[in-house]
Amino acid sequence: MVQQVRPGEPQYSCVVPIDSITGNAEAEIIAFGVTPEDAKNQATQLLSSSYGCSEAQINELLLQARIEPLAPWCASEDVRSETP
Repeated sequence: MVQQVRPGEPQYSCVVPIDSITGNAEAEIIAFGVTPEDAKNQATQLLSSSYGCSEAQINELLLQARIEPLAPWCASEDVRSETP
């Protein structure tokens, strides 16, 4: 699943380590949202649909998740010029 930056809206990332699912110590998923809760919900949907995780597995994985605001330098030039 690919998501794009939404112009003029705050953006947050939810980084979830999935090494317990894949066996790869460096594996993680990143989901994006306009609020921290939206980013978490996007990660929940991705874990459920792409990895077949149960609610209990998702809750356990989300305990390890990092939710962070995206820095303005990550955005396209158009988005940066709209930011006051």
